[in-house]
Amino acid sequence: MRIGELSRRTGLSTRMLRYYEQEGLIHPRRGANGYRDYTDDVARAKLIRDLVTSGVPTRLVSIVLEQRVDREVVWTSKCDRDFAARLVDEIEDLDGRIACLTRSREALDELLRLTLTQVGSREASA
Repeated sequence: MRIGELSRRTGLSTRMLRYYEQEGLIHPRRGANGYRDYTDDVARAKLIRDLVTSGVPTRLVSIVLEQRVDREVVWTSKCDRDFAARLVDEIEDLDGRIACLTRSREALDELLRLTLTQVGSREASA
């Protein structure tokens, strides 16, 4: 199966699939003609898509994929404290970004309130 067919089956762009390959997340075989064969990558590409869509960064997707046994959703003993620490770090990073965005939103709300008050004052005096 060529990359275009994999793209159709997974809903991922060929560019994204090439990125996943570059990151070592999918591993197409090479045919005798030198073309990549993605036949064995359909389920894996869909899982990667689902993980990324769920918010798992690609830098952690490879770790998640390594924890699985034979494409089953069974975690191995490799899921250790180191991986848990990485997840904690990721959650803390997200919490920090959420807090920053919340402050930005509050500042914009205040600016909007002041602007609307100013517009209302001008209209009332006109």
